[in-house]
Amino acid sequence: MGMVGCFAAVDRVTLSKLKSDPYLIEGYLHPDDGDSDPPNYIDVDKAWHGIHYLLTGKVDEGAEPLSWAVLGGEEIGEDIGYGPARFLEPEQVHSIAAWLPDDTVFKSRFDPHAMEKAKIYPEIIWLRDGDEALDYLIENYRELVAFYRSAAGRGDGAILWLS
Repeated sequence: MGMVGCFAAVDRVTLSKLKSDPYLIEGYLHPDDGDSDPPNYIDVDKAWHGIHYLLTGKVDEGAEPLSWAVLGGEEIGEDIGYGPARFLEPEQVHSIAAWLPDDTVFKSRFDPHAMEKAKIYPEIIWLRDGDEALDYLIENYRELVAFYRSAAGRGDGAILWLS
């Protein structure tokens, strides 16, 4: 299985409701008893940590607003498997969308040796798979870029979690 990076865009009204009653968050993220996904949902599979690393050059944290894209946000609700979900305000989503680099810049930061040394999840693939690992990151990164640009265009916030 492993840890999968999940993202859902959330309009201002819904975000406000979830923030004022964090016990609603699990039901929102796992509608129909987990048989469905929330609206405006994507996941970047196990590429989440590699994407964060290529955006920030750090294992965790990093310079804002790019550090918000995968591991940012304020915690909301209870632990849902790998810690609580986190939320981003619409203004943060807009900043992330504006600052995400193009594919060329993103690719130029790929260093499988450094990623393995830094223990970037999933550790085993960076050296073993090389260019295929980079293709995997780029494919998922493009989905994340589209997610943030679409959410920013609607004026949405976002909820991020590991599943």
